[in-house]
Amino acid sequence: MRSWTFSIKTFLPLFANLDGYLLFRPSLIAGASSGIGAETARVLAMRGVHVIMGVRNMSAGSDVKDAIVKEIPSAKVDVMELDLSSFESVRKFASEYNSSGRPLNLLINNAGISGTPFKLSKDNIELHFATNHLGHFLLTNLLLDRMKKTACESKREGRIVNVSSEAHYLFQYPGGIRFDRINDQSGYSKFTAYGQSKLANVLHANELARRLKEEGVDITANSLHPGAIVTNICRHYFGIFNGLLRKVGKLVFKGVEQGAATTCYVALHPKVEGVTGEYFKDCNIGQAGEKGRDAELAKKLWDFSMDMIK
Repeated sequence: MRSWTFSIKTFLPLFANLDGYLLFRPSLIAGASSGIGAETARVLAMRGVHVIMGVRNMSAGSDVKDAIVKEIPSAKVDVMELDLSSFESVRKFASEYNSSGRPLNLLINNAGISGTPFKLSKDNIELHFATNHLGHFLLTNLLLDRMKKTACESKREGRIVNVSSEAHYLFQYPGGIRFDRINDQSGYSKFTAYGQSKLANVLHANELARRLKEEGVDITANSLHPGAIVTNICRHYFGIFNGLLRKVGKLVFKGVEQGAATTCYVALHPKVEGVTGEYFKDCNIGQAGEKGRDAELAKKLWDFSMDMIK
């Protein structure tokens, strides 16, 4: 695939004359109240996609919606409450969405936390793993029948996109996933806990892609690295130095507009049609780390995750 310059100004022309291809693709973005998720919502809405924003903070989500509609009066944007750290919230969201009868063509699993001290979720699971992986895993499972129905009735490929990170191989526990020690505080590192959850995003997409392909369903599943970006997700990492990091980050890191480019590309572009089980970076197919390419580890994580969400 061709490599693109990483600016939303040069990214948007990729979709010139593709409006007919992009219409009637209702899209859910999990985690869209700030950062990459908010920018992804803006770009999708700009291209005529009906965007449903799943957000924990309804006030922040409404602000993003208002900003999008102000810029794009014709935008179709809805905001629904969704806390990925809570199984109850995920189930409530999925139940409301499914009972609404709305179609669903694109699912972008973007929500996430990073760098928090050791903490358990409401379901007593380490917070990074609960929010960044299990919440998305459960959400995807609960919405999958809706996506299958939409793909069948619309005759259009569905796409599931997991926003991961290079942290999936840069920060690893031995073995990749601490299956028997998910909630063990000993040896806990906020960096490695984040890396573990991002590895789970890659493995989840890969195993889901394998299962959907085996089933003959017209839905793809891919993961991606958006790039090194300073967003609200970094707020727990550097404490009093966050302000300085943001100033320096503007010089050396991607902005959210550039960071959202790969997500939008994988979610929308016809050049990615039929591509599944891949790891993208910089609007190209890349290569996940060694653990991220481990098919047996992906199957083990799938079974483990199914047990965790029961």
